[in-house]
Amino acid sequence: MRRLAAVGAAVLLAGCSVEPLPSTPSSTSAAPSGTVAAPSGPVAAPSATVRPAPTPEATRALVRAVTDGDLAATRTAIADGADLEVRLTRARTAVVAATKAGHSQIALALLDAGADPNAKDDLQDSAYLYAGAEGMTDVLASTLRHGADVRSLNRYRGTALIPACEHGHVENVKLLIAAGVDVDHVNNSGWTCLLEAVILGNGDANHVETVRLVLDAGARPDLADRQGVTAREHAVARGQGAVVAEIDRHR
Repeated sequence: MRRLAAVGAAVLLAGCSVEPLPSTPSSTSAAPSGTVAAPSGPVAAPSATVRPAPTPEATRALVRAVTDGDLAATRTAIADGADLEVRLTRARTAVVAATKAGHSQIALALLDAGADPNAKDDLQDSAYLYAGAEGMTDVLASTLRHGADVRSLNRYRGTALIPACEHGHVENVKLLIAAGVDVDHVNNSGWTCLLEAVILGNGDANHVETVRLVLDAGARPDLADRQGVTAREHAVARGQGAVVAEIDRHR
């Protein structure tokens, strides 16, 4: 009887056993080429919230919300299952449309919800490229966190760094250099970011700082444009004395 009782208890325990949880994937996998690696240190656990399947009603609501610049309505549409990659006018996704309209908070909400930072419109602008060019530092930083391809090019075959240097957007220049954007890339005008900072810049304090940053990052001051004119020669011709001095410091 004791042996039968023991066998019965074993069968009962086996029937109540819990299968082991699947192992957690390693967090040390290499980041895909062309993307910004996740920051080191503690990583927050993934959210348990699963977005509902896209619905036409929520998607239409998202289009209206982005068009109207309505952040609260955007968040509601996201929660209701809007298609984040829906195309608006000019083939713009919602995040591209929000970025181009200057609705930074809406763009950030869309990126946090999973919108593609690399999706381009019919002008070859993505949220990443446009934010980089136009000084939208918070949006640029978010696109980098969410997998922006730092090798992507705009319609001028230039990186995000080149127009950022043109406009003297110092904080964007810092972010893009840190993300690994090529400081010597040449666009279809034959200009590097250094050349563009001098030729289209005005030599003010922001442009001097921009020049310093790209030179410190390894930009070559000897690279000339298609006419054989270097950044230093352009700076001399434009009376940008502080830029000339900065270039001379790196020669």
